[in-house]
Amino acid sequence: MVSGLLLAVIYFWGQLSRSDAPTPQPNYGPLVPTSIGKAPSTALALRSSPTHTATATASLEPTDTASGPTFTATASATKSVPATRRATAANAAISTARPTTPVPPKPTNTTRPTQTTSPPTATATSVPVTPAAPSVQAPYSRRQRVGVGVPNFGQATKALSELRPGWLLTWGTSAHAGAGFAQMVRIPRGAIVPDLATISQIAQNNPGALWLIGNEMDVIWQDNSTPEQYAAAYHDVYATLKQADPTSRVAIGGVSEPSPLRLQYLDRVLQAYRDRYGQDMPVDVWNVHNFILPEQRGSWGVDIPPGIAANSGVQYAIDDHDNLNIFKQQLIDFRRWMAQRGYRDKELIVSEYGVLMPEDYGFDYERVRNFMLGSFDVMLNTTDGALGLPADGNRLVQRWCWYSLADTTYPTDNLADVNSGELTPLGRDFKAYLDR
Repeated sequence: MVSGLLLAVIYFWGQLSRSDAPTPQPNYGPLVPTSIGKAPSTALALRSSPTHTATATASLEPTDTASGPTFTATASATKSVPATRRATAANAAISTARPTTPVPPKPTNTTRPTQTTSPPTATATSVPVTPAAPSVQAPYSRRQRVGVGVPNFGQATKALSELRPGWLLTWGTSAHAGAGFAQMVRIPRGAIVPDLATISQIAQNNPGALWLIGNEMDVIWQDNSTPEQYAAAYHDVYATLKQADPTSRVAIGGVSEPSPLRLQYLDRVLQAYRDRYGQDMPVDVWNVHNFILPEQRGSWGVDIPPGIAANSGVQYAIDDHDNLNIFKQQLIDFRRWMAQRGYRDKELIVSEYGVLMPEDYGFDYERVRNFMLGSFDVMLNTTDGALGLPADGNRLVQRWCWYSLADTTYPTDNLADVNSGELTPLGRDFKAYLDR
């Protein structure tokens, strides 16, 4: 059960003024074309900032009940923490422009191209780190498996008290949080946010916490790090965490989707770590995002991972975005990749996924509901005797986190109203699933 959650939710919007035209295009964010068949043209900042300028914090003190945790809000002072969801314009090295390359109307090819991996160059001498500690916590209850991302504080306390998710994340750190809060370190361009001293202090205050190192480091408008930058930052954060709290559970950052290009990126990370430190990269928990988005340099979607020379990868169509067959196959592909590299005995979490496409693209409530509940069933029930985690009945996925509780840029799959905190119909479906 959750035993003490602190939400440090600081959400900054860097959106520039839109056109004064009578009917402006809505801002759907860089992952979605502004209209079907048309490219985004308005220069906009990204969804949040990894700066240290923090202002809003709140404590959610859960009370365990037979049906799960309930939440009570209390005031709490904490250190400044990195902003939540996305690494963005506050870091001068990160681009703030929306893609401007024309987007073909509804691409339909979903064939994944074969990419060639280029080995990185060693740039540092070996620095020993503590080997990964045994980290399997499975099996979990249904409620413990299902989490939610909280990108906008608003009325989060009210909604979370009704939903009682098994875990949550805010794309940042919290000075005093319980076991149900996933700490996240951001790695914009290989920088470490917050700094190592702050990370060490938080780890000492939160023994046994789950730490996610980076967020979509493979995406140019997220943490945007080359494999070599990421490997070096991961090493330093991992060593700091294990020194401060040997029981900490350290997870690799989630790439946006387990496509061949993204798996190539991760192979480069593992190789860079071996070349730089003379040992395999220690990972307690594996982590991936499972969006279904196209890969095209300079276009909408998730673009091309930093350091990868390709100009295109998978070309998913808009209507593929909620395809449960693709969703499941991506998880199988990732588990196979893990097993081939000796990580089958590690937990796999899906720390972010959902429906980003807006309702006027055809993603109405019923369609999103079917995808959400269908994806829950896929992750709860899909097993594989050769690939799954033996300690969890050979399930492919151990825990997952829906995006999101309440967001204004990507609101299609909101579980709660941003202003009132009242559950949406989708939120009531989420609650019913956990209450079974």
